[in-house]
Amino acid sequence: MNWKQLLLNLRLIKLRRFFGSLFYPMQRDLLERPFLSSNQVFAEIGDIFKAEPIARGAKFYFEKVELEIYFLAADLVRVNWQPGVPPIPYAMAGKDWPEVAVEFQEMGDRWLISTKVLQVIINHNGGLTFQNHLGQIIRQELPPQLKTAGWLHQAKLLPEEHIYGLGERAAPLNLRTPQDGKPSTTSYLMWNYDAGGRYGPGTDPLYLCIPLYMGLHESGSYLIFYENSYKATFSFNGYAAADFEGGALRYYLSVGSPAQLLDRYTQLTGRPAMPPRWVLGYHQSRWGYETEPAIREVTQGFKTHNLPLSAIHLDIDCQEEFRAFTIDPDRFPKLTEFNEELVDTGVHLIAIVNPGVKADRKSELFEEGRSQEVFCKTINDQLIIAPVWPGLCAFPDFTNPKARHWWSRQYEYLLDLGFTGFWHDMNEPGIFVLWGDPSLPQHSTLHFLEGRGGNHLEAHNVYGLLQAEAAYEALKEYKPELRPFIVSRAGWAGLQRYAWTWTGDIETSWSGLRITITTVLHMGLSGIPYSGADIGGFKGNPSAELYLRWFQMSCFLPFFRTHSANNVKPRTPWAFGEPILSIVREFLWLRYRLLPYLYTLTWETNQTGHPLVRPLFWADSKNPQLWAVEDAFFLGDALLIAPIVEEGATSRSIILPQGHWYHFWDDAPFPGGNQIDIAAPQEQIPVFVKAGSVLPIEENQQLILHIYPPVTGVGGGRVYSDAGDGYGAWRLDEFYLQRHEQNLEITWQQQGNYPFPYKNVKLHVHGLEVQTAWIDTQEVHYQNNCLEVEQFQQIILSYSQR
Repeated sequence: MNWKQLLLNLRLIKLRRFFGSLFYPMQRDLLERPFLSSNQVFAEIGDIFKAEPIARGAKFYFEKVELEIYFLAADLVRVNWQPGVPPIPYAMAGKDWPEVAVEFQEMGDRWLISTKVLQVIINHNGGLTFQNHLGQIIRQELPPQLKTAGWLHQAKLLPEEHIYGLGERAAPLNLRTPQDGKPSTTSYLMWNYDAGGRYGPGTDPLYLCIPLYMGLHESGSYLIFYENSYKATFSFNGYAAADFEGGALRYYLSVGSPAQLLDRYTQLTGRPAMPPRWVLGYHQSRWGYETEPAIREVTQGFKTHNLPLSAIHLDIDCQEEFRAFTIDPDRFPKLTEFNEELVDTGVHLIAIVNPGVKADRKSELFEEGRSQEVFCKTINDQLIIAPVWPGLCAFPDFTNPKARHWWSRQYEYLLDLGFTGFWHDMNEPGIFVLWGDPSLPQHSTLHFLEGRGGNHLEAHNVYGLLQAEAAYEALKEYKPELRPFIVSRAGWAGLQRYAWTWTGDIETSWSGLRITITTVLHMGLSGIPYSGADIGGFKGNPSAELYLRWFQMSCFLPFFRTHSANNVKPRTPWAFGEPILSIVREFLWLRYRLLPYLYTLTWETNQTGHPLVRPLFWADSKNPQLWAVEDAFFLGDALLIAPIVEEGATSRSIILPQGHWYHFWDDAPFPGGNQIDIAAPQEQIPVFVKAGSVLPIEENQQLILHIYPPVTGVGGGRVYSDAGDGYGAWRLDEFYLQRHEQNLEITWQQQGNYPFPYKNVKLHVHGLEVQTAWIDTQEVHYQNNCLEVEQFQQIILSYSQR
């Protein structure tokens, strides 16, 4: 037993929960004991004795196993090895795939299944080779090994190959990079895990694991997703190994650019849901906002200091004895009226919901769930009762449709009180223990699994995903005119259809700030585009400098929220005094000015699956210099963000990708393809705008189009608009740039029937000196490189070079 960890856990667990945290793991270990002696015997699969073509692919029969190769699209193939428990398609969304031409060829002791984009070579021993349309090897797999339960799957890695993904990881951007010189840290557990109060770089696993990774090397990039929710270990040394403790070996592989890969993957597992526009604003949270007066004091502070605010999150202390779906009436006596008052000022209240239901015969919720048999049970047909915040709790079996429906009905009470969003916590599910795995017993917990049945080894990783699905469907049914907003700590492949997430209880440190960037990037490359971190870290008191630099970075992350534990100092912007308050105010208002750009990115994400936050190799994946840059990121195509992640730093270096760039703060031009040093005084972090971009900004109901002309050729940008919520009319305004030798041409194309939401448009041209301006062939007045218009089809600007 790790006594240091035990003592730390004791500090986190109140005395009234101590005995449950002691006796539950004893009971768990007793239940699990019969399963500890199982041996993982590896078996060779034998050679192929029969091969036959099928629609979209082929089937192969080995001595001990079967293999099916099936193309869903020309660049996306499903590989299915049997035997094994087939996966329940919780992650799947894509169903109707267009026809694809597939060729089947026998070549001696090998077979070739190919499309115009992707070729799969099947060797007689079961090794697979994937090639692109040029015949270049993209991935080379060894024959898989069948175990007593589960499979071991391995592929050779090229020396220069970089690996990204696996969901939420406190790891370097390249998952092959050892941490602290320890090769073992290139091994990652696929098991959603409550990190226990705070975590730092190298902590593994975390709350949201996805068996997906992207490989990038000199011949191209690929994405592989294993449709297997069982506990597994992934490692990346000379080989990429996926070792599953159960289930069949079914995976999907696609080739293409990073953008094409995320497009295909989210076509398979579902596009990210379109959020309400207000969600892109700033969220304030703290474990400790436990009364209406406390919330009033915070919201008044934002007004007093001229700080915009969109949401406040209520933690478990707003509930009656921490019980799910309750609000303490003494602390919030008139919550419906209070919620209406807040929404009128643009502030939304978000309620926390944990899955544990207190096992109390006086609890109507518990008695209802028990009588409907929707709680998890052991192999002995006994309810699993384990300690969480309310005390001893039962846990809904979200793999049972009846349980999901029952759970979804519970949100109506909180919706009637006026809550407009929900925060799912402790949904790995997390349990208080003094030792061992802080969750349900892995082998001896039974799950319904849509009627097929199974254990927690299979159901654990999808638990948070299915809770989010139940909540999403409840919100859609009960408030069909509004888009649901859910933020979930745990999840699995497909979570993007239902919820946002955050990086959990990250430590308060400069290394915690730095690792947040790679964690968000990994999630984006795993199909989870909406994430962010607790600004300043969860547990600890950041210095004013650390808080400021964390806030500046978070201004450009999708989920923009401050949250902290209840035993740390208040973490509102004014708590740090001046000049921090004034600098934070500038960044907060910048965030709100950027909403047209951010909202357009959410629409693009809904259409393509592309993350808002992207690694620097996103647009230039052939440049190895960018493959491991982990302290900078793109926000969409137009903005490059280079946060300050070192204490005391007032400058930093950055490799600019190919192209030309403008410094956001002063328009200084920089050629791409170089490493530069850039100043970063306390009031700024380096931000660059790509030449050829149209960056939309909103001020006083006016749309300002910041035009950053291309050096040569074309560029552009677009603005998506609708009512900000719901499913009504919409519009898309697209702006195209064409640079000629002596003039810049700007054209405006529109589609959709939503009325243009701005009173007029202001164009601000950067990098050029405008000499004359024509709108639709009529010369107009301009001033300081700016002109204001209502509508136009074409603008011609003559210019001189600055």
